[in-house]
Amino acid sequence: MLDNPRLQRELTTVTAMIGIHCRGKHGRRGELCPACRKLVAYARRRLENCPYGAEKPTCARCPIHCYRPATRQRIRSVMRYAGPRMAYRHPVLAVRHVLDGLRSVPEHPSRESAA
Repeated sequence: MLDNPRLQRELTTVTAMIGIHCRGKHGRRGELCPACRKLVAYARRRLENCPYGAEKPTCARCPIHCYRPATRQRIRSVMRYAGPRMAYRHPVLAVRHVLDGLRSVPEHPSRESAA
């Protein structure tokens, strides 16, 4: 369960992006196709297990690539398609995502605990 507002917003943003992609590429309206639902579930699991927690940078700036290579490529494709459309479909989420991208990347979590 994502009990942190920052991580919940990150999940809401990625879910919105996947929804835009599914609608545009798969022709689905309202409900996501099975493949896109699986992608949302995968993103949720990755966010729940993120070692950065609430200090998590945006995925594009994160030094830890927690997505499997094939899934990472898929989410990059989703973001490339949905990113420009977010300003029209979900302007508040888009602005918050851009602002989150300006945050500094924190020290790697395992290095902090070793110090």
